[in-house]
Amino acid sequence: MARIPQLKQKYNEEIVPQIMNENGFKSQMRVARLQKVVLNISLGEAIQNPRAVEAAVADLTLISGQKPVTTKARKAVASFKLREGMTIGVMVTLRGKRMYDFLERLINAALPRTRDFQGVPRDSFDGRGNYALGIKEQILFPEIDYDKIDKVRGMQVNIVTSAPSDEEGRRLLELMGMPFVRG
Repeated sequence: MARIPQLKQKYNEEIVPQIMNENGFKSQMRVARLQKVVLNISLGEAIQNPRAVEAAVADLTLISGQKPVTTKARKAVASFKLREGMTIGVMVTLRGKRMYDFLERLINAALPRTRDFQGVPRDSFDGRGNYALGIKEQILFPEIDYDKIDKVRGMQVNIVTSAPSDEEGRRLLELMGMPFVRG
């Protein structure tokens, strides 16, 4: 039998009934759920250092468990010495089991390893229940070996939910264990 991620099990057994009670929903389908998680590393340095792309691909593959795609520049910007079609980043979209496994590691392993961690910002929602989180160092993830990285890079984590509002999205992530700043 296939293993069900703990976070998915918690969602089905605890979070759905709790949100239904809090909001008076009649159907489980009305409860917000996670749709996908998108990880992105922007590589401005790739213009001078083409090896940066390979290193970022390797790091993101270790973190996500899935091979990322490279993103290309859509138009040229002379002041940045950027030409159309140059590789300027890597990204990966996680769904299903990998998404839940990644979020579990993010919440329970990576974020607590942040220096002077007070919590993640509460106001990084987009108005439609989706959450964006910037991580300054990829070495927060236990999969990354500090001795094997060439440079510390940041990354963007976008959590896309089916929530119609920021309040519902925030409540869903709170119940899943996302450590928001107190206040």
